[in-house]
Amino acid sequence: MNIVKLTLTKVSDLYLEAENISPDHFAGKTAQQIGELHVHLGNQTEKISDYFSVEGKGGATAADTKIIVSGATDKVKYIGMKMTAGEIEVLGNTDMYTAGWMAGGKIHVKGNVDSFCAIGMTGGEFIVDGNAKNYLGASYRGDWRGMMGGKITVKGNAGSDTATFMNGGTIDIGGNVDVHLATHAEGGKVIVRGNAKGRVGGQMVKGDIFVLGQVERMMPTYIYKGDEEVELDGKKQMFQVWIGDMGERHGKRKGEIIYGKIYVSSEGAAEAPVARTERKKKLTDKQLDQVKTIFKDQEPTVQQIRTYIYDTFDIDMKPMQISRLIDGIKR
Repeated sequence: MNIVKLTLTKVSDLYLEAENISPDHFAGKTAQQIGELHVHLGNQTEKISDYFSVEGKGGATAADTKIIVSGATDKVKYIGMKMTAGEIEVLGNTDMYTAGWMAGGKIHVKGNVDSFCAIGMTGGEFIVDGNAKNYLGASYRGDWRGMMGGKITVKGNAGSDTATFMNGGTIDIGGNVDVHLATHAEGGKVIVRGNAKGRVGGQMVKGDIFVLGQVERMMPTYIYKGDEEVELDGKKQMFQVWIGDMGERHGKRKGEIIYGKIYVSSEGAAEAPVARTERKKKLTDKQLDQVKTIFKDQEPTVQQIRTYIYDTFDIDMKPMQISRLIDGIKR
């Protein structure tokens, strides 16, 4: 495998868009030809050699090419975008869209990555030694196709909206994850080895989420089905199994409804599900007045009010109760 070394020699004031830093574009090129490939800086088009020194040459194919990127690359975007083969190793941090729409090969970032990394990923392997910000493995804004294949491994923490519209593949997060994990998911597997904040699996139709720590607060649209021994990492472990999102339409397979599943480690679970069923079901007069004040001039849905009450007062009301409450607000 031929190795091309890129070393950042000039740090730009603006963000550098470098989608050409990819084995697909470097294959078959000399160092000089690689240096002539374009990068974008704001509305200006410049060359890779204006910002990087280039050593080595590309292999005969993308699969024969490895790129090592070093320097203060915190403001470099789009590294490895749409790559299909080969390897990229970044010896620091990267900005947004790293590994965006990646289809094959391997990218290893030995620092942190910004938001929207590995969006629309269909194959390959993306490894981050540090933390990832928001929308990891998600869809592009306005699109419904999030990650569809491949594997993402983040050894640190991940931000909000991770795996939005995920359709396939695996995301493995070594630390904690922020809110809105796997929203609108229609497949794939997410593993969180730390804790997950609220809104886990919102509007999820299909797929599996494993949380080895705690879920800060389970959404009221998930139903606890009992503890189950499930294999993960090659060994059997006990998990609380939750199915949902019950507010969504779910397909059937051989007559059985397919739900999204959230597996919460029985050891890490903060609260036994039995305790959940013992919670009070009614609002106090003061709490009821607060709800009416918040939603007085709105046209709220049942789910919006139900979620607000659950998050604010820790009361899981039934949809029928919420419907009666809405009638009272309108009056």
